[in-house]
Amino acid sequence: MEQDTVEIAQDAQEIAQDAQEIALTLWDQAQVFLDSLMRPWNAYQIGIAIGTFLLAHLIARYVGPKLHQWLRTREGWPKWRMRLGVLLHRRIRLIIYVLMIWPVVWTMREYTWPSRTYLLGLAASLATAWLVIALLTRLIANGFLRSIVRYGGWTWATLIILNLTEEAQGILDSAALHIGETRLSLWLILQGIVIITSLFVLARFLSRTSTARIKSNQDISPSMQVLAVKFLQVLLYGAAFFIGLRAVGFDLTGLAVLSGAIGVGLGFGLQKVVSNLVSGVIILMDKSIKPGDVISLGETFGWINSLGARYVSVVTRDGREYLIPNEDLITGQVVNWSHSNDFVRLDIFFGTSYGCDPHNVRKLAIEAAKGVDRVLSFKAPVCHIVGFGDSSVDYILRFWISDPTGGLTNIRGNVYLALWDIFQANNISIPFPQREVRLLDDDLNPAEVAEGETIADPVETKTT
Repeated sequence: MEQDTVEIAQDAQEIAQDAQEIALTLWDQAQVFLDSLMRPWNAYQIGIAIGTFLLAHLIARYVGPKLHQWLRTREGWPKWRMRLGVLLHRRIRLIIYVLMIWPVVWTMREYTWPSRTYLLGLAASLATAWLVIALLTRLIANGFLRSIVRYGGWTWATLIILNLTEEAQGILDSAALHIGETRLSLWLILQGIVIITSLFVLARFLSRTSTARIKSNQDISPSMQVLAVKFLQVLLYGAAFFIGLRAVGFDLTGLAVLSGAIGVGLGFGLQKVVSNLVSGVIILMDKSIKPGDVISLGETFGWINSLGARYVSVVTRDGREYLIPNEDLITGQVVNWSHSNDFVRLDIFFGTSYGCDPHNVRKLAIEAAKGVDRVLSFKAPVCHIVGFGDSSVDYILRFWISDPTGGLTNIRGNVYLALWDIFQANNISIPFPQREVRLLDDDLNPAEVAEGETIADPVETKTT
């Protein structure tokens, strides 16, 4: 413990000494630079740079509103072109300054000594670098990441143009700590952040491009497309992370031991999460369900919108979206209405009176079903007698559809309505229970009541 304290104190002392030496060097360079500004030609260059900037500012105040109004009239433009126009409008002052300062630099280099345009060249180079970085960082969608990359790029470009990279690197590298045999400095951390971020951006670009290509391939089933996309994302981001660590000289041996210990802890604490992840992989591999399938799970009936790593999104007919854990789809009983094909058979039950010819009833029922949209004609509907009820002959009508995503209740309702219309047109009666009500006298002798009847007070009811 005492040895570690001594080492930390020594590291802090070395950092302080290195920082002091670098600071003194920078102060000497700053004094030389400030002394050089007192020369007449350097003062002229600063005045020209400031005057050019003020002129660019005035021009931007005049041109900016006109460009904005012109962009508002470009309603038919593609989205990317409109975004480019907005970006140029926001940077119009810097664009005008860059376009004005370089001709001044080139003209002065042509008619005077190169040393008398040194500061103007620095100003033009800095303005150009800042403009290019500002335009390129707009390609980053995340606002927080875009700001970090932009300001970091501006800082690094400024150091390069001013030839201060070695001094800045020395300051960052001097701020270091020794953890065992590993030396961890601010320069190493900054390198790691930049490299890993760049690799992650590259991995994201490759992932999006590959995902678009995989989903456009009609020869790959939807479930295999999802599996391939997930596997590719894990591979690319994992490779970016480990390659970034190796690029900055990080020892991955300790990371392997640490990740093993973390894996054991997560295995006990996140059993459900891991179970859902494994279940999601199984679902994708065995192709039991896929995006677009119509499923029933308990009281939930709808079609699969997307397959996630932890859950499946199911959208019902009433617009509700259920997020069902993958484990429930593996362990529970799931009805997949479109697993092997999209054909679904529906059954409806009805009854007619005993006075109606059952042969005619069956013929009319099949004819009614065939006349309903969505009912398949090449899979002809069938009608069968399933029993003789107390007051009706009971039938079952079976028909097929090929679009369960269009709903089941509505097609059943349309078939029932078609049966009603055709039965009304052909005098086919649909029986229903009837109730007979008889008024009885209060002094009626119970012996006078016919057998099978009951006495109610004051009203007697009987079903016939």
